[in-house]
Amino acid sequence: MVGGLLGAMSTVLSATMVNVAVPSIMGAFGVGQDLAQWAATAFLATMVASQLLNTWAVQAVGQRNAFCLALVIFSAGALIGAGAPNIETLVFGRILQGFAAGLVQPLVLTAVVNAFPPERRGLAVGIYGMAVTLAPSFGPWIGGLAIDAMSWREMFLVPLPLVAVAFLLGMLTMPSKPFTWRLPAFDWAGYALVSAALLGLMSAIGNGQRWGWSSDETLLAFALGAGAAIAFVATQRRAAHPLLDVSLFGDLRFTSAMMIAFAFGAGNFATNYAIPVFTQTVQGFTATDAGAVLLPAGALLVVLIPLSGRLADNVPAHLPIIAGCLLFSLAAWLMSDADVNTAFWQLAGFALISRLALGLVMPNMGKVAMTAVPADKLSQAAGTYNFLRQLGGAFGVNLTALTLELSTARHAEQLSATQTPDNAQSMELLARVGELMHRAGVPDAVLRPGALDYLGEVIYAQALGLGFQDAFFTICFAFVLALVPAWLLGRAGRPRAAARSPA
Repeated sequence: MVGGLLGAMSTVLSATMVNVAVPSIMGAFGVGQDLAQWAATAFLATMVASQLLNTWAVQAVGQRNAFCLALVIFSAGALIGAGAPNIETLVFGRILQGFAAGLVQPLVLTAVVNAFPPERRGLAVGIYGMAVTLAPSFGPWIGGLAIDAMSWREMFLVPLPLVAVAFLLGMLTMPSKPFTWRLPAFDWAGYALVSAALLGLMSAIGNGQRWGWSSDETLLAFALGAGAAIAFVATQRRAAHPLLDVSLFGDLRFTSAMMIAFAFGAGNFATNYAIPVFTQTVQGFTATDAGAVLLPAGALLVVLIPLSGRLADNVPAHLPIIAGCLLFSLAAWLMSDADVNTAFWQLAGFALISRLALGLVMPNMGKVAMTAVPADKLSQAAGTYNFLRQLGGAFGVNLTALTLELSTARHAEQLSATQTPDNAQSMELLARVGELMHRAGVPDAVLRPGALDYLGEVIYAQALGLGFQDAFFTICFAFVLALVPAWLLGRAGRPRAAARSPA
């Protein structure tokens, strides 16, 4: 179990380490935030797709071989990322890492849950949750240390020692299976559909602003993604060996938990992406300081999630989940007012509130998902749970980057419209900048263009800060909506409780 948890932590750690490197990647390859964010999004999207391969991989080669092979693929992706000569190669390396991470996480969750009796599954999911939620909080800080001490390239190599230890423990402790050339059946058509759905929708959302929202490329990507998603769900109902067991959603408790898992996956990864980028690009933090904003929140999770796992075994699950939704929406609402003058510890406090919410929700959400299904479907439930949580994370990062891009452009346009000769503050700024440039010996012919260029940078900086505020407010609104499935979860438990009371 220890080796599995180390492997899961290593792969999730890499998911968020890259967030503090986004500004460095933009500078290294000369790309904008819309392209640099694919270093994070490609990892998450591929991780989502490979979640569905977990059950087949374990049946085909055994738990030990599947785990160790995934760690080898992850390490290869890290080496490719560290030596990437361009953004395309970097994204390919991240795709390999995401593929491996998707195989590892449900495999480890199943192993941890099976190690505990049914009445202690809240604690089991709490232990697993501590590993997979602790790593994202510490990832940006560890990545920041690597970037400031060396460079963003060496950051990809940081998890490899942990991966090596996890590999050795996996070889020694995980159950093996004799190899056979007779592989289990697999729904390759369904897997192609879900991969096409992810590729189409994520590409359309991530590139729509650059391609043009009404362009042929964007409309085709949306059509491909939506059509493939609908076809995937339809075929899973009739598939002999479905990747996604649709019958699990017949239980309202499981369905509600999956909706909440999607929302919290989106919020967790969106904030882990947005906060480090905000502190670096708006507030001018170093990569280490940007990552350290999430550090106190990570320390809180170390203490909170095991306690919350015990709580999950003794209280109705919907109560702490509702409290968590409210707390996360509060944290995002507070972040929506942050600007260049917001203090470090104030930002850390906002992150602390969001991780308090995460600590309340994760064990209870996982317990509901694992106890609402028969014992023989634990593996499918674990794969679906992780699939939807990571799917939420992929869309959370992608939509946050999109919101930031659109809002920044809108605010920049609005601010630019106010820059007229009647704007006394702007005229005074131009005069002061021109005077400073003149004193520095700048030729008169470039004084006016230089001052205007500086004014444009000031406008963009203000627009970027406002864009981040809009992005955080969108996250707040999403968690208000998440209260609906949390309420449904409580409603789903009442008939069961009422049915037991006469006995």
